[in-house]
Amino acid sequence: MYGAIFFPSLFDERFCRVRSIGIDIGGTKIAGALVDERGLIMREVRQPTPAEHPRLIEDAVVEMTRALSDGETVVGVGVAAAGFIDAAQSTVYYAPNIDWRNEPLRSKLEARLSMPVLIENDANAAGWAEFRYGAGRSVSDMVMMTIGTGVGGAIVTNGRLFRGGFGVGGELGHMRVVPDGLLCGCGAHGCIEQYGSGLALLRFANELADEGGIGQGLADRRRVGGGRLTGSDVSALVMAEDPGALLAIERLGSWIGQACASLAAILDPHIFVVGGGVAQAGESLLKPIRRAFLESLPARGYHPEAEFRIAELVNNAGVVGAADLARLHALSS
Repeated sequence: MYGAIFFPSLFDERFCRVRSIGIDIGGTKIAGALVDERGLIMREVRQPTPAEHPRLIEDAVVEMTRALSDGETVVGVGVAAAGFIDAAQSTVYYAPNIDWRNEPLRSKLEARLSMPVLIENDANAAGWAEFRYGAGRSVSDMVMMTIGTGVGGAIVTNGRLFRGGFGVGGELGHMRVVPDGLLCGCGAHGCIEQYGSGLALLRFANELADEGGIGQGLADRRRVGGGRLTGSDVSALVMAEDPGALLAIERLGSWIGQACASLAAILDPHIFVVGGGVAQAGESLLKPIRRAFLESLPARGYHPEAEFRIAELVNNAGVVGAADLARLHALSS
Protein backbone atom coordinates (compact mmCIF):
# COMPACT_ATOMS: atom_id res chain seq x y z
CA MET A 1 0.00 0.00 0.00
CA TYR A 2 1.40 3.39 -1.05
CA GLY A 3 4.80 1.79 -1.69
CA ALA A 4 5.33 0.84 1.97
CA ILE A 5 8.76 1.67 3.37
CA PHE A 6 11.31 -1.14 3.40
CA PHE A 7 14.13 -1.38 5.93
CA PRO A 8 16.60 -3.87 4.48
CA SER A 9 18.99 -3.39 7.39
CA LEU A 10 16.33 -4.68 9.78
CA PHE A 11 16.86 -8.16 8.36
CA ASP A 12 20.49 -8.07 9.43
CA GLU A 13 20.93 -10.71 12.14
CA ARG A 14 22.14 -8.00 14.51
CA PHE A 15 18.59 -6.64 14.60
CA CYS A 16 16.99 -9.90 15.65
CA ARG A 17 16.28 -10.77 19.28
CA VAL A 18 17.66 -7.49 20.61
CA ARG A 19 16.24 -5.27 23.29
CA SER A 20 16.33 -1.55 23.84
CA ILE A 21 14.87 0.72 26.49
CA GLY A 22 12.52 3.65 26.04
CA ILE A 23 12.01 6.31 28.72
CA ASP A 24 9.22 8.86 28.31
CA ILE A 25 9.51 11.84 30.66
CA GLY A 26 6.12 13.46 31.16
CA GLY A 27 5.02 16.38 33.26
CA THR A 28 3.57 14.14 35.98
CA LYS A 29 5.11 10.71 35.42
CA ILE A 30 8.10 8.96 33.87
CA ALA A 31 7.34 5.77 31.98
CA GLY A 32 10.00 3.25 31.05
CA ALA A 33 9.89 0.03 29.06
CA LEU A 34 12.09 -2.74 27.76
CA VAL A 35 11.08 -3.15 24.10
CA ASP A 36 11.95 -5.87 21.59
CA GLU A 37 12.63 -5.55 17.85
CA ARG A 38 8.93 -6.02 17.08
CA GLY A 39 7.94 -3.02 19.16
CA LEU A 40 6.51 -5.22 21.92
CA ILE A 41 6.91 -4.20 25.56
CA MET A 42 8.65 -6.92 27.56
CA ARG A 43 8.91 -5.11 30.90
CA GLU A 44 7.77 -1.71 32.15
CA VAL A 45 8.03 0.63 35.11
CA ARG A 46 6.51 4.00 36.03
CA GLN A 47 7.10 6.61 38.69
CA PRO A 48 6.07 10.21 39.43
CA THR A 49 8.19 12.88 37.77
CA PRO A 50 10.42 14.66 40.31
CA ALA A 51 10.06 17.88 38.33
CA GLU A 52 11.36 20.04 41.16
CA HIS A 53 14.98 19.29 40.25
CA PRO A 54 16.51 18.15 36.92
CA ARG A 55 19.16 16.09 38.72
CA LEU A 56 16.46 13.96 40.31
CA ILE A 57 15.00 13.25 36.87
CA GLU A 58 18.43 12.18 35.66
CA ASP A 59 18.72 9.88 38.68
CA ALA A 60 15.28 8.42 37.95
CA VAL A 61 16.20 7.66 34.33
CA VAL A 62 19.39 5.91 35.43
CA GLU A 63 17.58 3.84 38.08
CA MET A 64 14.78 2.86 35.71
CA THR A 65 17.23 1.90 32.98
CA ARG A 66 19.20 -0.31 35.34
CA ALA A 67 16.04 -2.01 36.58
CA LEU A 68 14.72 -2.62 33.07
CA SER A 69 18.04 -3.92 31.74
CA ASP A 70 18.69 -6.30 34.63
CA GLY A 71 19.48 -9.71 33.15
CA GLU A 72 18.99 -8.48 29.58
CA THR A 73 21.30 -7.61 26.69
CA VAL A 74 20.32 -4.04 25.86
CA VAL A 75 21.80 -2.14 22.91
CA GLY A 76 20.71 1.37 23.87
CA VAL A 77 18.27 3.63 25.64
CA GLY A 78 16.11 6.34 24.12
CA VAL A 79 14.85 9.18 26.29
CA ALA A 80 11.82 11.15 25.10
CA ALA A 81 10.95 14.52 26.62
CA ALA A 82 8.89 17.55 25.69
CA GLY A 83 11.12 20.32 24.40
CA PHE A 84 13.59 21.35 21.73
CA ILE A 85 16.30 18.74 21.11
CA ASP A 86 19.38 19.39 18.99
CA ALA A 87 19.96 17.66 15.65
CA ALA A 88 22.53 15.33 17.23
CA GLN A 89 19.83 14.06 19.63
CA SER A 90 22.10 14.91 22.51
CA THR A 91 21.28 18.29 24.06
CA VAL A 92 17.96 19.61 25.32
CA TYR A 93 17.90 23.22 24.14
CA TYR A 94 14.75 24.02 26.10
CA ALA A 95 12.13 22.08 28.02
CA PRO A 96 8.88 23.84 28.99
CA ASN A 97 8.16 21.80 32.12
CA ILE A 98 11.68 21.09 33.37
CA ASP A 99 14.52 23.48 34.10
CA TRP A 100 16.66 22.24 31.21
CA ARG A 101 18.39 24.95 29.17
CA ASN A 102 21.13 23.73 26.81
CA GLU A 103 21.27 20.59 28.94
CA PRO A 104 23.84 17.99 27.70
CA LEU A 105 21.57 15.19 28.81
CA ARG A 106 22.97 12.42 26.63
CA SER A 107 26.56 12.86 27.80
CA LYS A 108 25.44 12.97 31.43
CA LEU A 109 23.44 9.77 31.10
CA GLU A 110 26.07 7.92 29.07
CA ALA A 111 28.62 8.74 31.77
CA ARG A 112 26.46 6.82 34.23
CA LEU A 113 25.17 4.01 31.99
CA SER A 114 27.19 1.45 30.08
CA MET A 115 25.16 1.80 26.88
CA PRO A 116 24.48 4.35 24.11
CA VAL A 117 21.83 6.97 24.85
CA LEU A 118 19.68 8.95 22.41
CA ILE A 119 17.51 11.96 23.32
CA GLU A 120 14.33 12.66 21.33
CA ASN A 121 11.37 15.01 21.42
CA ASP A 122 8.38 13.17 22.92
CA ALA A 123 6.02 13.87 20.01
CA ASN A 124 8.67 12.68 17.54
CA ALA A 125 9.10 9.46 19.52
CA ALA A 126 5.36 8.83 19.59
CA GLY A 127 5.05 9.59 15.89
CA TRP A 128 7.88 7.22 15.05
CA ALA A 129 6.19 4.44 17.01
CA GLU A 130 2.97 4.95 15.04
CA PHE A 131 4.94 4.95 11.79
CA ARG A 132 6.83 1.75 12.59
CA TYR A 133 4.24 -0.27 14.48
CA GLY A 134 0.90 1.55 14.50
CA ALA A 135 -1.47 3.45 12.24
CA GLY A 136 1.28 4.56 9.83
CA ARG A 137 3.07 1.25 9.34
CA SER A 138 1.84 0.78 5.75
CA VAL A 139 3.17 4.07 4.32
CA SER A 140 6.40 5.97 3.78
CA ASP A 141 5.10 9.51 4.46
CA MET A 142 3.04 10.39 7.51
CA VAL A 143 2.12 13.34 9.70
CA MET A 144 1.01 12.77 13.27
CA MET A 145 -0.83 15.37 15.30
CA THR A 146 -1.23 14.77 19.02
CA ILE A 147 -4.26 16.58 20.40
CA GLY A 148 -3.92 16.83 24.16
CA THR A 149 -3.60 19.80 26.48
CA GLY A 150 -1.62 21.33 23.63
CA VAL A 151 -0.90 20.22 20.07
CA GLY A 152 2.19 18.19 19.27
CA GLY A 153 3.34 16.69 16.04
CA ALA A 154 5.74 14.49 14.14
CA ILE A 155 6.62 14.25 10.47
CA VAL A 156 7.96 11.19 8.67
CA THR A 157 8.97 11.70 5.06
CA ASN A 158 10.37 8.97 2.82
CA GLY A 159 10.75 6.72 5.84
CA ARG A 160 12.78 9.21 7.86
CA LEU A 161 11.84 11.23 10.90
CA PHE A 162 12.02 14.92 10.03
CA ARG A 163 13.90 17.05 12.55
CA GLY A 164 15.02 20.07 10.55
CA GLY A 165 18.42 21.71 10.32
CA PHE A 166 18.76 22.44 14.03
CA GLY A 167 16.74 19.48 15.30
CA VAL A 168 13.67 21.42 16.41
CA GLY A 169 11.45 20.95 13.35
CA GLY A 170 8.00 19.40 13.44
CA GLU A 171 6.54 21.70 16.11
CA LEU A 172 3.16 21.59 14.38
CA GLY A 173 1.28 23.09 17.31
CA HIS A 174 2.93 26.42 16.66
CA MET A 175 1.89 26.81 13.06
CA ARG A 176 0.03 30.12 12.91
CA VAL A 177 -3.54 29.82 11.66
CA VAL A 178 -5.05 33.13 12.83
CA PRO A 179 -3.05 36.35 12.28
CA ASP A 180 -3.15 38.37 15.51
CA GLY A 181 -5.14 35.56 17.13
CA LEU A 182 -5.05 34.27 20.69
CA LEU A 183 -1.78 34.52 22.58
CA CYS A 184 0.04 31.18 22.72
CA GLY A 185 2.36 29.95 25.44
CA CYS A 186 5.22 30.14 22.94
CA GLY A 187 4.82 33.94 22.79
CA ALA A 188 3.27 34.11 19.32
CA HIS A 189 -0.36 34.80 18.47
CA GLY A 190 -2.79 32.57 16.58
CA CYS A 191 -1.04 29.17 16.79
CA ILE A 192 -3.11 26.09 16.03
CA GLU A 193 -2.48 25.02 19.64
CA GLN A 194 -4.91 27.76 20.71
CA TYR A 195 -7.66 26.47 18.40
CA GLY A 196 -7.07 22.73 17.99
CA SER A 197 -6.08 21.50 21.46
CA GLY A 198 -7.86 19.97 24.44
CA LEU A 199 -7.81 23.37 26.14
CA ALA A 200 -9.43 24.89 23.05
CA LEU A 201 -12.12 22.20 23.18
CA LEU A 202 -12.90 23.17 26.77
CA ARG A 203 -13.08 26.82 25.74
CA PHE A 204 -15.55 26.01 22.95
CA ALA A 205 -17.60 23.86 25.34
CA ASN A 206 -17.78 26.61 27.97
CA GLU A 207 -18.79 29.18 25.36
CA LEU A 208 -21.65 26.92 24.25
CA ALA A 209 -22.65 26.30 27.85
CA ASP A 210 -22.83 30.07 28.39
CA GLU A 211 -25.15 30.42 25.40
CA GLY A 212 -27.62 27.75 26.56
CA GLY A 213 -29.82 26.19 23.88
CA ILE A 214 -27.75 23.57 22.12
CA GLY A 215 -25.20 23.91 24.90
CA GLN A 216 -27.66 23.14 27.70
CA GLY A 217 -26.24 19.69 28.30
CA LEU A 218 -22.80 21.22 28.77
CA ALA A 219 -24.27 23.84 31.09
CA ASP A 220 -25.96 21.16 33.18
CA ARG A 221 -22.77 19.12 33.45
CA ARG A 222 -20.81 22.21 34.40
CA ARG A 223 -23.29 23.06 37.15
CA VAL A 224 -23.07 19.52 38.56
CA GLY A 225 -19.29 19.85 38.48
CA GLY A 226 -19.31 22.93 40.67
CA GLY A 227 -19.07 25.43 37.84
CA ARG A 228 -16.24 23.72 35.99
CA LEU A 229 -16.14 21.51 32.90
CA THR A 230 -13.36 18.94 32.53
CA GLY A 231 -12.07 17.06 29.53
CA SER A 232 -13.70 13.92 30.91
CA ASP A 233 -17.04 15.75 31.09
CA VAL A 234 -16.88 16.79 27.46
CA SER A 235 -15.66 13.34 26.39
CA ALA A 236 -18.56 11.65 28.17
CA LEU A 237 -21.06 14.00 26.53
CA VAL A 238 -19.52 13.40 23.11
CA MET A 239 -19.88 9.65 23.63
CA ALA A 240 -23.50 10.25 24.65
CA GLU A 241 -23.99 12.26 21.43
CA ASP A 242 -24.93 15.42 23.30
CA PRO A 243 -25.50 18.05 20.58
CA GLY A 244 -23.54 20.78 22.34
CA ALA A 245 -20.52 18.57 22.96
CA LEU A 246 -20.63 17.38 19.34
CA LEU A 247 -20.71 20.98 18.15
CA ALA A 248 -17.71 21.82 20.35
CA ILE A 249 -15.69 18.95 18.91
CA GLU A 250 -16.84 19.89 15.41
CA ARG A 251 -15.38 23.37 15.92
CA LEU A 252 -12.15 21.81 17.15
CA GLY A 253 -12.00 19.40 14.21
CA SER A 254 -12.62 22.22 11.74
CA TRP A 255 -9.52 24.06 12.89
CA ILE A 256 -7.41 20.91 12.81
CA GLY A 257 -8.65 20.00 9.32
CA GLN A 258 -7.80 23.44 7.98
CA ALA A 259 -4.30 23.19 9.43
CA CYS A 260 -3.85 19.72 7.93
CA ALA A 261 -4.81 21.05 4.49
CA SER A 262 -1.94 23.53 4.69
CA LEU A 263 0.42 20.80 5.87
CA ALA A 264 -0.69 18.54 3.01
CA ALA A 265 0.18 21.23 0.47
CA ILE A 266 3.72 21.32 1.86
CA LEU A 267 4.42 17.75 2.97
CA ASP A 268 2.03 15.61 0.86
CA PRO A 269 1.70 12.75 3.38
CA HIS A 270 -0.15 9.54 2.66
CA ILE A 271 -1.92 9.74 6.00
CA PHE A 272 -2.48 11.95 9.00
CA VAL A 273 -2.48 10.10 12.31
CA VAL A 274 -4.40 11.80 15.11
CA GLY A 275 -3.35 10.93 18.65
CA GLY A 276 -3.52 12.36 22.15
CA GLY A 277 -6.32 12.28 24.70
CA VAL A 278 -8.87 14.05 22.50
CA ALA A 279 -8.44 11.36 19.83
CA GLN A 280 -10.50 9.04 22.04
CA ALA A 281 -13.50 10.74 20.41
CA GLY A 282 -12.70 8.69 17.29
CA GLU A 283 -14.96 9.36 14.32
CA SER A 284 -16.69 12.22 16.14
CA LEU A 285 -13.38 14.05 15.78
CA LEU A 286 -12.22 12.64 12.45
CA LYS A 287 -15.45 13.48 10.62
CA PRO A 288 -15.17 17.29 11.00
CA ILE A 289 -11.42 17.09 10.44
CA ARG A 290 -11.91 15.34 7.11
CA ARG A 291 -14.66 17.74 6.05
CA ALA A 292 -12.62 20.87 6.82
CA PHE A 293 -9.54 19.30 5.27
CA LEU A 294 -11.28 18.66 1.95
CA GLU A 295 -12.94 22.07 1.94
CA SER A 296 -9.54 23.75 2.46
CA LEU A 297 -7.34 21.48 0.35
CA PRO A 298 -5.61 23.32 -2.52
CA ALA A 299 -6.47 21.94 -6.00
CA ARG A 300 -8.89 19.44 -4.55
CA GLY A 301 -9.92 16.77 -7.04
CA TYR A 302 -6.73 16.97 -9.09
CA HIS A 303 -4.43 14.89 -6.90
CA PRO A 304 -4.63 12.05 -4.33
CA GLU A 305 -5.95 12.97 -0.90
CA ALA A 306 -4.47 11.91 2.44
CA GLU A 307 -6.31 9.56 4.77
CA PHE A 308 -6.97 10.22 8.46
CA ARG A 309 -6.54 7.56 11.12
CA ILE A 310 -6.67 7.42 14.90
CA ALA A 311 -3.38 6.49 16.60
CA GLU A 312 -3.16 2.88 17.73
CA LEU A 313 -0.43 2.72 20.38
CA VAL A 314 -1.97 5.34 22.70
CA ASN A 315 -0.02 5.63 25.98
CA ASN A 316 2.77 3.26 24.91
CA ALA A 317 3.82 5.25 21.84
CA GLY A 318 6.45 7.38 23.59
CA VAL A 319 8.42 4.53 25.15
CA VAL A 320 8.13 2.28 22.09
CA GLY A 321 9.23 5.02 19.71
CA ALA A 322 12.13 6.14 21.91
CA ALA A 323 13.31 2.55 22.30
CA ASP A 324 13.09 1.80 18.59
CA LEU A 325 14.98 4.96 17.63
CA ALA A 326 17.69 4.07 20.14
CA ARG A 327 17.91 0.53 18.81
CA LEU A 328 18.22 1.61 15.19
CA HIS A 329 20.78 4.25 16.11
CA ALA A 330 22.91 1.85 18.16
CA LEU A 331 22.89 -0.95 15.61
CA SER A 332 23.57 1.27 12.61
CA SER A 333 26.55 3.05 14.14
